[in-house]
Amino acid sequence: MERYNRVVKPARARPLDYATLAEWRYQLRLLLGRRETAARAAGVEPQQYVMLLQIKGLEARGAVTIGKVAERLQIRHHSAVELVDRLVERGMVARRRREGDRRQVMVMLRPAGEVKLRRLALNSLAELRAEAPALLATLRRLLRHANGRGR
Repeated sequence: MERYNRVVKPARARPLDYATLAEWRYQLRLLLGRRETAARAAGVEPQQYVMLLQIKGLEARGAVTIGKVAERLQIRHHSAVELVDRLVERGMVARRRREGDRRQVMVMLRPAGEVKLRRLALNSLAELRAEAPALLATLRRLLRHANGRGR
């Protein structure tokens, strides 16, 4: 088959490792489910926790805009605005218009958001330390299979 002026051999049909792929998705879902439960137990919705985490994680890269966090959460801009509105009401984030481009709205953590995020992030890291071996073993099986080396 010719593609972009070069000949490309069709990929050999390999059997797919559905069992390992299903296990990987299951382990990820369990991890995310536990994080969602922990966020609710700490008094925030899971999306609010992820928003706080993305704001903190993006700080070192410069101004954090609603557009940037919308991209990171893979949600629409107006949904990010609603999340920010709720976090502003709770005193966890602040927002302000960007100097020089008033169309952009920057968001930053407030002390209450920092405290909530730190507690949840520490819990997340502890859980990852416990779950990492199983997650890595499953991921390695998937990669070996994807690279044609079987189990």
